[in-house]
Amino acid sequence: MINNVTLVGRLTRDPELRYTGQNTAVATFSIAVNRRFKNAAGEREADFINCVIWRQAAENLANWAKKGALIGIVGSIQTRNYENQQGQRVYVTEVVVDNFQMLESRTTRDAAGTGAGNYSAPSAGGQSSSTNRSASQPSAPVPDFGRDSDPFSSGSPMEISDDDLPF
Repeated sequence: MINNVTLVGRLTRDPELRYTGQNTAVATFSIAVNRRFKNAAGEREADFINCVIWRQAAENLANWAKKGALIGIVGSIQTRNYENQQGQRVYVTEVVVDNFQMLESRTTRDAAGTGAGNYSAPSAGGQSSSTNRSASQPSAPVPDFGRDSDPFSSGSPMEISDDDLPF
């Protein structure tokens, strides 16, 4: 069986670092991952993925990654369930992260205005919320990674003489 997850997104909040009774580090966090398509209003929506990371990697993530940081993660999907205080069965699906990579420097993130305040996790009711841009921060240009855009088209044909060709 294959259970492999690779995601790139931004942290919706600072990772929460805790320690188990055996003094093993564990951090929980969520990342906002843009969907590949736009909604009817032409806006790109995001999914908020809950993640957990263990041991030294958890400590490293908690020390270096902050809300708004662009990270890549590799791991696997895990489901679990438990009974809450009201006696109800609660089912949880999360990504157990094996490895993570910071995908931009802190100075780049701060200069682009993608620091704290850009993403908010879903509300307690389970409904996802869209990107929350703060009005006081300058909005950074959002790259269009759509497949319909051609980065090489400038509107005019390219001029190439026969002398420029290698054959």
